[in-house]
Amino acid sequence: MVSKISAEDFTIFDTETTGLNPSQGDRIIEIAAERLQNAKVTAAFQSLVNPGRPVSEAAYAVNGISEQMLKDAPGIEAVLPGFLEFIRGSTLCSYNAPFDMGFLENELSRLGRPFPQDIAVIDVLRMARRLRPGLPRYALWFVAQTLGVTQKQQHRALSDVALTRDVFYLLVDIAGHKGIADPAAFRSIFCIESGALQGLTMQKIARIQEAIGLGAKLKIRYLAGCSAEVTEREVTPREVRQEKDRMYLVGYCALRNGERTFRIDNILQIEMTGAQ
Repeated sequence: MVSKISAEDFTIFDTETTGLNPSQGDRIIEIAAERLQNAKVTAAFQSLVNPGRPVSEAAYAVNGISEQMLKDAPGIEAVLPGFLEFIRGSTLCSYNAPFDMGFLENELSRLGRPFPQDIAVIDVLRMARRLRPGLPRYALWFVAQTLGVTQKQQHRALSDVALTRDVFYLLVDIAGHKGIADPAAFRSIFCIESGALQGLTMQKIARIQEAIGLGAKLKIRYLAGCSAEVTEREVTPREVRQEKDRMYLVGYCALRNGERTFRIDNILQIEMTGAQ
């Protein structure tokens, strides 16, 4: 039986680049994606991209994409409109999404276009770290190996998309066994910052602040970072606190019999009870 999460419309994508730093002029040289529903590939997208600049020796050593291969490839201005149309209406996924999104947003900025704010972006690396804590490393090939995936990482965009896809759905299964089956809760834990994610976070904060104002308690389902276990807690909320770029619920936890701090993005479900 396909889970609610697997039934969602996902697009897994990957980029290959001239180097590691878009702020220093590095560009996309290949972009690929698979559109998925019910854990099955429904469409694929792939294109080399002429970056208009040299490919670094370090990048070539990893992905094997030479300047000769890119000579007759289209420029990014010809590739990105088709890519944006391909991902429209889906949830975007990538392994180490901040890296790929940094390049994608840089290329869009050069064209004077914003990234669509209604598209949530899931980081499969974040999924691995939160659902499989304690691994000695989190390179895609290593996580795949620990999950029993035999395909090798080739550092070409479309093959890495396929490897990420296999890892993604195995992690979705792990999440489901932990009780993380609601698509909205799933996105709130594993998405990187985006307009879509901010809306989910603000809904939780509004509920917490309402409970504080009413003197109510909260029942929450919470994904613990150190053990990756999902527990149910009764919390008397005291405040919402921001530390750097993270938001936290601070309150008295009946399960631990003391004040605790909870990452709001790790709260799967929140229900207000016992208003005074």
